[in-house]
Amino acid sequence: MSVFFSYVILGLSLAAPIGPVNAAQMDKGIRSGFFHSWILGLGALTADIIYMIAIFLGVSHFLQTPFMQTFLWLFGFFVLLYTGIETILGAGKVVMHQDKRTETVWKSFLSGFLMSISNPLTILFWLGIYGSVLAKTASSYGKSELILYSSAIILGLIIWDITMALISSSFRKILTTRLLTVISILSGFSLIGFALYFGMKAVNVLLTN
Repeated sequence: MSVFFSYVILGLSLAAPIGPVNAAQMDKGIRSGFFHSWILGLGALTADIIYMIAIFLGVSHFLQTPFMQTFLWLFGFFVLLYTGIETILGAGKVVMHQDKRTETVWKSFLSGFLMSISNPLTILFWLGIYGSVLAKTASSYGKSELILYSSAIILGLIIWDITMALISSSFRKILTTRLLTVISILSGFSLIGFALYFGMKAVNVLLTN
């Protein structure tokens, strides 16, 4: 059981570093409350699980080809740039009852999913971390334990998703509208910063191959 909880903690550790999804989830919780923030995180989690399954099935070599790397960097660039600009333009609209009418659950889910599935850093992250976890676990345990401990990692990701949604929705209740607007603008610029980084990585891959 202690081994299981160590993998849960690993899942929490994997989700904790500040990145595009965490920034977007914080902004979503401030704008639209717990549920939409949680759904956005759930979309990102779905992408994470897809990558875990892909690595489990051994398609990592395909994901590491120059063509796929360039495509994913560029796709991530456009997704994050669009989300960042949309966040900044909507920063002055942090009015709770308006956002609840205009926001859809599907849009929140799709936003999180696209942001995570198009992030090459996520791919490299899972290739490096989960790939090594697979290698270690496979050498010490059977397939049933492999599935159990992979589920523990996913449980850690779910706990982090709920935690982020709770924190961001709490900010929404205690902060002033002006401060919420500033946080949204900062989140937007953060996403654009990640987008520019992805764009530079795409250019770098094109120039070196």
